Amino acid sequence: MKLLLDFLPVLLFFAVFKYAEGHKEWATSLVNDNLAFMISGGSTGPDEAPVLLATVVVILATAAQISFLLLSRKKVDLMLWISLGLVTVMGGATIWFHDNTFIQWKPSVLYWVMAVTFLGSQILFRKNLLKATMGDQIELPPDIWTRLNTACVGFFTGMGFLNLYIAHRFDFSTWAKFKTFGIIGLMLVFFLGLGVYITKHAKETPGEAPPKPEDAA
Repeated sequence: MKLLLDFLPVLLFFAVFKYAEGHKEWATSLVNDNLAFMISGGSTGPDEAPVLLATVVVILATAAQISFLLLSRKKVDLMLWISLGLVTVMGGATIWFHDNTFIQWKPSVLYWVMAVTFLGSQILFRKNLLKATMGDQIELPPDIWTRLNTACVGFFTGMGFLNLYIAHRFDFSTWAKFKTFGIIGLMLVFFLGLGVYITKHAKETPGEAPPKPEDAA
């Protein structure tokens, strides 16, 4: 359930974009009739409307995701707040300027923020974020925690560059597929690999849970 909630905005973005791409006249009419105040010039064309509509949906879905967590009195991770800020600012720029480049850069910026956070906390504050999150449940040697932290830094840095490569070398539809299925798949494989690595070195305590990918859309 939590995994579905984490990736729901991304899935909705893809679903709305693909539907609107196949119904461009409907999408154009919907955007121009209801979202003209958000668009520079007050209107958009059929080639741009699917992207703009999907961008509006992902902004609303991310805000709804956080609202649901708050109403459920559950913790909202910092990265989810950052994701909301990025998707609102960069998604808003995509809508206003009719330019999908902004929304395509959003995942890369988020991944690099995550990489800097993992690296900065280790170097500047001598704090390992993975250990801070999971240390009460799993006992690992200090060098293993460092390796795991470094792996997260490398993974999220690489994901940022990979996202831009796909965005600039392929059309938007291909990028949207990659963002939805490629990124989710790579996230699952990476965190599954971390889980396997941890089990080889951990002295587990009852209730220990493997790490899960969160806030990466």
